[in-house]
Amino acid sequence: MTFSPSCVMVTGGAGFIGSNFIRWLLSHDLHVQVMNFDALTYAGNVESLADVTAAHGPEGDKRYKFIRGDVCDLSAVTQILRGNASLGLDRPNCIVHMAAESHVDRSIMGPSAFVDTNVRGTLTLLEACRAELKKQARPFRFIQVSTDEVYGTLDTTDPAFTEATPLAPNSPYSASKAGADLLVRSYVQTFDFPAIITRCSNNYGPYQFPEKLIPLMITRALADEPLPLYGDGLNIRDWLHVEDHATALWSVITRGEIGEVYNIGGGTEHTNVDVVRALLRALNKPESLVRYVDDRAGHDRRYAMNTDRICRELGWHAHHTFQDGLSGTVQWYVENRPWWERVLSEAYRATNALYLKGP
Repeated sequence: MTFSPSCVMVTGGAGFIGSNFIRWLLSHDLHVQVMNFDALTYAGNVESLADVTAAHGPEGDKRYKFIRGDVCDLSAVTQILRGNASLGLDRPNCIVHMAAESHVDRSIMGPSAFVDTNVRGTLTLLEACRAELKKQARPFRFIQVSTDEVYGTLDTTDPAFTEATPLAPNSPYSASKAGADLLVRSYVQTFDFPAIITRCSNNYGPYQFPEKLIPLMITRALADEPLPLYGDGLNIRDWLHVEDHATALWSVITRGEIGEVYNIGGGTEHTNVDVVRALLRALNKPESLVRYVDDRAGHDRRYAMNTDRICRELGWHAHHTFQDGLSGTVQWYVENRPWWERVLSEAYRATNALYLKGP
């Protein structure tokens, strides 16, 4: 049975994946309304949605609304779920939960914020939704957007993660996401709550905060700064273009089975050093910029996603090749310097603290 939401609440919608999902959704469904609920922490940037606000905000077709708020604020979440006609807010019948602290290195330095946002925030949303649906039942979907990191690590010859792979998180970040996933699962089992869990591989594309590998390396290479690369650089990741992630999420929202888990991956495994070399070639920069740094504590060696289920059951497939997707991403950062230059102070401070051990 298909589900067609009329109003989607996206938590963390000013972040990288959230902003790209909102942009894609509003351009592909001409009737849906989107509420972006975001606390605007360091990685949230309303400028990432300036074009969306112009086209779909108060001066546009009025299908997009931004609300600043914290997922741990039960009162704020409840008010949104109930709608507000005077503010032009409909009642959401779908929540896409992306709000999260997401950087592994920061979780090692300060785990408590990750537990607060990723676990307690998810619990707050679940409780608010459960209370609202109990009060006024209606067709509803709650999409828990999670990560392949909850599965732990793979050796180079291991088969890819499936939805049946046991959870074995190795960082405070992945542990907090696994805890949130398990809370969502428990609500499905205990309260018959209409939730679905998705687990994606490493995303890349435009509007990504430049502390993550690809935008970090692009922005530093453009400035001829050292490119910090962990360990031997041979850690392997499965790369997923953020637009392919958006289409997968919509497939899950509209056709996914309640209570199920769907892996989402790009089917493109590459070592970190090969990714960095490809970026340097695209920018015509020398490999001498690479600086190998001490490896991250508990650094997972390899992630790989088996996406047979979402492909077979929902008919989804990734459309971006890594070569074309990476080329387009590089071009976006070259052409949008004002966007990323405005957030460089925080990104560079984090880079120095996390990788280069500088001031």
